[in-house]
Amino acid sequence: MAPFSLVTASVSWLAKTFSVFSSRSVLPATYLNPVRCLTSQATARPKRPLNGFIRFVMQQQPVMTRHNPETKTTEIIRKIAEEWRTLSADQKRPFEEASLRAREQFKGDLQRYEAQLTPTQIQQQALEKRQRMAKRKALRKKRELTNLGRPKRPRSSFNIYMSEHFEEARGATIQAKMKSLMEDWKNLLILQKQVYAQLAEDDKIRYKNEIKSWEDHMMEIGREDLIREQTLSKKKRAALKAKTAKVVKKATATARSKTTRKTLKSTSVKTVRTIGKI
Repeated sequence: MAPFSLVTASVSWLAKTFSVFSSRSVLPATYLNPVRCLTSQATARPKRPLNGFIRFVMQQQPVMTRHNPETKTTEIIRKIAEEWRTLSADQKRPFEEASLRAREQFKGDLQRYEAQLTPTQIQQQALEKRQRMAKRKALRKKRELTNLGRPKRPRSSFNIYMSEHFEEARGATIQAKMKSLMEDWKNLLILQKQVYAQLAEDDKIRYKNEIKSWEDHMMEIGREDLIREQTLSKKKRAALKAKTAKVVKKATATARSKTTRKTLKSTSVKTVRTIGKI
């Protein structure tokens, strides 16, 4: 199933609006413009083949866009996704079969490509793959932290200055504006920079308070994996210290209790002996 949200428009409405669709038909297989898997070259890895749904989107999107030039691309894709859900297995078959053929071609291309690689190239590709995976993991974690409301890091004095003067900065592009702002920052007087330095210090205090509250909340909901290592180490040390103190307190209480019982026992024995002599 395509990764798009459900739409409220019915299939009949789509059929009236977009002439490329009928209520239960799609373009025949002879009209398909198959997207072929790129053959391998000396320095290019074969591209993975497209699945049936993506092929359907690539076929229908140009037609929809031509008939509805004012409609946003995301809205067009959403409607195409809804139409794909309404297709029968027979209607989807041409796209899925084309995807299977491309997949078989991809396997052969990939085998031929990998056979020509040198050991050095294989190691380099393995390294690049690990780097891509690490980058994706970092992006997913960053997105998750944002969704969980992690406080923004404190800004530097220059960042604060830049945000205040970016609109009025000289230059037509972002790079030009940044360059002019850096030049202006270097030419500021020390007293002028101190104002932004104080604002930066205030922002550090803001971040320190907010991140503490946020990490305490993460601990409460069992997400210690999102807490900074330095904070987690402090909390572990504090917990270990508290546990040690508790053990020491318990041992001390036990020792006092034993001493008290021993003293009482000794006193009782002396009392019994005294009474016996009388």
